[in-house]
Amino acid sequence: MSGLIGTGQLVRLFLRLDRVHLPLWIVGIVGIVAASASAVQGLYTTPELRAGYAATVTNSPAAIAMSGPPQALDTVGGITLFEINLTAAVGVSLMAIFLTVRHTRAEEEAGRTELLRAGVLGRHAPLAAALIVVGGASLLVGLLLAASLTGLGLPASGSMLFGSSMACLGVVFCAVTAVAAQLTEHARAALGMSVAVLGVAWALRSLGDVRESALTWASPVGWVQAVHAFGAERWWPLLLPVATAVGLTAVAVELTRRRDVGAGLVPPRPGPARASHLLSSVPGLALRQQRSSLLWWSVGLFLAGLAFGSFGEEVTTMLEDNPELGELLGGGGDDLVAGYFGLILLILVLIVACFTVSSVQRLRSEEAAARAELVLATRTPRASWQLGWLGVTAVGTVLVTLATGVGVAVADTLVSGSAERFGELLAATAAYLPAIAVIGGLAAALHGWAPRLSLLVWVVLAGCFVVGWLGDLLEIPEAVRNLSPFNLTPRMPLESMDWGVALSLSVLAGLLLALAVLGFRRRDVGVA
Repeated sequence: MSGLIGTGQLVRLFLRLDRVHLPLWIVGIVGIVAASASAVQGLYTTPELRAGYAATVTNSPAAIAMSGPPQALDTVGGITLFEINLTAAVGVSLMAIFLTVRHTRAEEEAGRTELLRAGVLGRHAPLAAALIVVGGASLLVGLLLAASLTGLGLPASGSMLFGSSMACLGVVFCAVTAVAAQLTEHARAALGMSVAVLGVAWALRSLGDVRESALTWASPVGWVQAVHAFGAERWWPLLLPVATAVGLTAVAVELTRRRDVGAGLVPPRPGPARASHLLSSVPGLALRQQRSSLLWWSVGLFLAGLAFGSFGEEVTTMLEDNPELGELLGGGGDDLVAGYFGLILLILVLIVACFTVSSVQRLRSEEAAARAELVLATRTPRASWQLGWLGVTAVGTVLVTLATGVGVAVADTLVSGSAERFGELLAATAAYLPAIAVIGGLAAALHGWAPRLSLLVWVVLAGCFVVGWLGDLLEIPEAVRNLSPFNLTPRMPLESMDWGVALSLSVLAGLLLALAVLGFRRRDVGVA
């Protein structure tokens, strides 16, 4: 037990540090899910309407890939569950990943864990405190989700089962991230590895559900969705995520015992005796520090693109039996396939925007760790340092976006046996780059003027997701939807490219960048 000394004090410290982050995550996830569930309640009040909905989504690989296996769609509860599955599962998983990295590897990378360990603090106390805080947050989200669904009049048993499944999913990815934090010595690499695991897990679940294969059972996401809340209501699949979380926690504890504080289990490769000329420049240094994160984000989104891109050919076989599906996705024949790709590319590029925001916010991390001050103490101008980092972010965003588009296009080419849509899909993915640049520019502007408010960009990005994925369901006015740059961007390949919109968004991104440079010049380094 000596290894756990100080755990209680660290729990209180982490809660203090998370007094803003944690409420934003919890309120955001529960609020979006509850609003979506509330919007469903008055839409499918008759058996005919529910039958029409079931006929549409049951034969739609896009809907199944996004939302999971359709169950009990003859009930309002089953339809509600199908509509909120994606938002709840992705939200809880990302909350667990980001907060676990924040309280484990990020604390070690900044040197604060080593400072605390110099006092009376057990070896395993930081990991235990992080697991308690993040695991408790996951349980709280699950409880609030169950309460909100019950409050909307849905059956209490199904609501509690759904809330429990989301809590278990959060606990699993908390444990996954805890292991990743032991393997690498950089927070960004641990974050990238964990997000890649989430992408692979979602891809396996999607392939398994669409093709009705056992691949579903290879994914933690598949385990929690196999409970069939509001349907068969099976509790036993939750034993799988619980057992996996316990096993991964034991692995993380053992890895913590085997490594030095601040170091990763996988040692960095010895560098050359003399640094390359690349490291003498700000962009070279920024690229060196973000290369692991860039690699894992690219791999994860490439695999996600492969998974979703492999369903495109199957869409064409459904129009005959399901004309409602053609109307939903944009018509028939080739338009149906184009509508499917337009939908999945929108979701994927929103994930790419998460990489962009995370990379921009590395500027604040560099300031907080005092590394920016060391560089700026030389002859390096502020603008050069800031733009050097943002330049690497821009290049990284393009690479991750292309990796996503290539994944979708390669899968479609392999499944269809034709490369006819390859160029179209790459162009459709690249069309969102100006929209992503606007989000990145906003993150940079907040860093330049008020770093403490940088979390607001995540709120904006969450709003873009709600507009893109749930806009029709929530009946959001078109004027509000058009506040999202992703909504303004044409959904290629179903719609044609609008160069006027692309130019306008690019100009807006440039203005936000100029605002960021001006703000950073006017404030002290390391001061919010």
